[in-house]
Amino acid sequence: MAKKEKKPGFVPLKEQISYYAGSLGSGLIYSIMSSYILDFYMNVAKLNWVFVLLLMLLARIWDAVNDPMMGVLMDRLNPKRGKMRTWLFAMPGVIMVFTILIFVVPDFSPVMKMVYAAITYVGWGMTFTAMDIPFWSLPLAMTPDEKERGTTFSLGRTANGVGAAIPMALVMLLPLYLEKTISDDHRVDVMKYLITAVICAAAGGALLFQTPFQVKERVPLPKDGNGGKGSLRRVLACKPLVLTALMGILSGGRYMYQAGMAHVARWALSVEGASVQKSMSSVQMTLSIAMAVGMFASMVAVPLLTKKFNYKQLLIGSCLVGGLAGIATFAVGYEIKVPLLFFLLLLSAIPVGVINVVAFAMVGDSLDYMEWGTGFRANGLGLACQSFVIKLANALATSAITVIYPLVGLNPSESQATRAETNFTSLTDPVQQAAVRKGFFSIISIVPAISLLVSIIPILFYDLTGKKQETIARELAERRAAAEEQASEA
Repeated sequence: MAKKEKKPGFVPLKEQISYYAGSLGSGLIYSIMSSYILDFYMNVAKLNWVFVLLLMLLARIWDAVNDPMMGVLMDRLNPKRGKMRTWLFAMPGVIMVFTILIFVVPDFSPVMKMVYAAITYVGWGMTFTAMDIPFWSLPLAMTPDEKERGTTFSLGRTANGVGAAIPMALVMLLPLYLEKTISDDHRVDVMKYLITAVICAAAGGALLFQTPFQVKERVPLPKDGNGGKGSLRRVLACKPLVLTALMGILSGGRYMYQAGMAHVARWALSVEGASVQKSMSSVQMTLSIAMAVGMFASMVAVPLLTKKFNYKQLLIGSCLVGGLAGIATFAVGYEIKVPLLFFLLLLSAIPVGVINVVAFAMVGDSLDYMEWGTGFRANGLGLACQSFVIKLANALATSAITVIYPLVGLNPSESQATRAETNFTSLTDPVQQAAVRKGFFSIISIVPAISLLVSIIPILFYDLTGKKQETIARELAERRAAAEEQASEA
């Protein structure tokens, strides 16, 4: 019996490595902002919580305009260097600058501090959009093979997760060095964020900048007779894409794990007998390692699991595991023993890793479905929707954390002059201390658990699996081959 010939891939190894390196760089830059901007604004820059809440929500309203606009621009323009690569030559340097500026505490009045924060936050968001949407659209143009595309997304998101872990390590370890020469805890906080931002901006920007020099766009887009008019309407009419977006928004509580670690380490958990900075570093390290093990294990496992399970099954199964683990964590309470907390957080992180990988692959499959059914394909707009979903879900998570402060009676901006209330041990009222600890402990337990369980609902209606997906992939391949043959004959 003859051996089955292995189908060669479209993307050479050198190109894959370049893309994964860029993914790591993107993770470096996005993580320092998404994980720590709220703690920085609330507990370091001492901005008013109402202003912070409004800033993040209003910025997302602007993203609802900015992200689709960026996607439409990318789909309609045809620059010589490629629809996606062109943006990646220009934007890494700009995002480097904004990433550093956003973590500067200027010596301004409270009002001018808010103005500075608004300008740098919105500027960072717009710049990141102009880089992020083209970058994550690249796999759609690198290969027409859905399996190779899925693997590229999977390994790219895994590399992105590795990059996201680096600023966490820096924020945990830098205070241990800084407090040897700086006695003021607030000054240590200022310096740890600024140094981390400079390192992540420089390294991340360099890794992103090398990507367009190596990666190629191979997949031609079908010509749209309407010149792109009505593209948003067709995207919104794409049922699998809409269901994927709804899942991403409803599962937004998963971002509380990452964005909430600094707050949990400051206001819910501590290491007895340790200084504030050492306690925070130790708690964050425990939480980060637990989350990293669960998240990276699931991300690495996805390509293997897809040989037996489809994306729908992986999402439902992982969200059930993570949701039940979160409920168990909350039931035990903030006095939980470290080994049990570690184990439950590891389980809670499984859907975080699965969603990080699978959602992007599902967007690619949904765009295949759109092209198959309409003859139109909006790579840029489709990925813009996914970018907006991530930002919206992240903003909802950070907004929920912001609201916890007034709910438990904390207002860090009022302690700016005295630098008081640096963590929960400084609270003298035992009733308030218990309320504060329980409130912030919910960030890594019951709130994301409910979010993950609710997100299963739209996925129950997702049907782009099995024979239907195989038929779409086969017929698209036949159409593209016929189009290439006609073009070569012309």
